[in-house]
Amino acid sequence: MVLASHPNPEAPVLSHFSLAGKTAIITGGCRGIGLEVARGLCEAGAKVAITYSSTPPEEANEIAAKISSANDGRLVKAYKCNVRSVADIEATVDTVIKELGDGRLDIMVANAGISKNMPAIDYPEDKFREMFDINVNGAFWAAQAAAHVFEKQSKADGAPFRGSIIFTASVSATLVNIPQKQAAYNSSKAALVHLSKSLAVEWVDFARVNSISPGFIDTEMLDVHPQEWRSVWNEMIPGRRFCKPAELKGIYVFVASDASSYMTGADLIIDGGYTLP
Repeated sequence: MVLASHPNPEAPVLSHFSLAGKTAIITGGCRGIGLEVARGLCEAGAKVAITYSSTPPEEANEIAAKISSANDGRLVKAYKCNVRSVADIEATVDTVIKELGDGRLDIMVANAGISKNMPAIDYPEDKFREMFDINVNGAFWAAQAAAHVFEKQSKADGAPFRGSIIFTASVSATLVNIPQKQAAYNSSKAALVHLSKSLAVEWVDFARVNSISPGFIDTEMLDVHPQEWRSVWNEMIPGRRFCKPAELKGIYVFVASDASSYMTGADLIIDGGYTLP
């Protein structure tokens, strides 16, 4: 097994971050972290596909159009996709490759996920299964579909090919958040981090696989929580503030690009120091 080398490590450093000519898919790319990831990858030069499930199609298309227009008309398209369906994921990947990638794919960001706070003793079976079906299974199906493409491209090129697969995990994979009760969410994200590490080893010939674990990000997912909870969290963060979603753009570009060419199996915690004390 060989991890593909950087194509030109002696080049000026800023060129290492360029995604020019690359094609990327971001699941759950119409809101929150996923939306900012889509913007960041496009700003770095990539053609971007964003997937959505509950967003109205006209709104998703408008989001894609705005990202495109802000980046000199670079190709950005929205695709409805149920990440819980293997067939749906595979069909979406195939369509993106044909419509955006000129037959190729380079980056898969498995970002779609849900969160729910509920005491474990009362957790209904269907809700617990749903949490894992989206946060773990859905992320795996997306990664697997990309891996099939990456492996084929590697063999066709006759040289080491390295696609980039990025999972959006959470600091909840590392610690137990309080005061909210979210055992299902925490364990789903912990599973995702270890899945990422395992796939990094298995797929080293044709893909780098890493996870990014954000802390408290100021998105609508956070807005639903009581203000008293938010105050508690703020006091527990050494940085004494929540992260703006756009502050994550750089780390996703880094992981997607040749700037991180020797990094695979890593979990990057971005949390303002929250996990340190």
